Amino acid sequence: MLQKQCKCGELMGIRLRTVIYQNKVEIENVPIFSCDSCNRSEVFPEVKPELTGLIGTLGGNPDKQQFLFNEVSEIAHLMMKATEKNRADDSVEMIIDERINELLDLLLLSQSLHDEVWSEDLRKRLSQIAKHALTVQDF
Repeated sequence: MLQKQCKCGELMGIRLRTVIYQNKVEIENVPIFSCDSCNRSEVFPEVKPELTGLIGTLGGNPDKQQFLFNEVSEIAHLMMKATEKNRADDSVEMIIDERINELLDLLLLSQSLHDEVWSEDLRKRLSQIAKHALTVQDF
């Protein structure tokens, strides 16, 4: 299980939580370290670039809206998959391998359709996984 030490000295566990931006925008399924002892929370460092990028697109006065962060972040997507009840017996490596294969299949399809925007999005998703090289020890 992913954990880190809190400033209060206790261990912080990771959970998928909702982040509220400007009291208007709900961003669901964001990996957050939370301390049960002092209630301190921190965004999981590996997803900060995607979260910051998403918030950056909203501007200073966004409309009321809702996002699923797992549709932006492959790390959040994999964490959601790994915690699904029907995947309890599956190894994290298997879940990651399946997602990589799914993304590679979609990349081939997007390239055959000459859809550069989709292809670029898929490459970005694959690079998120590769950059963080998640392993069983991370979960």
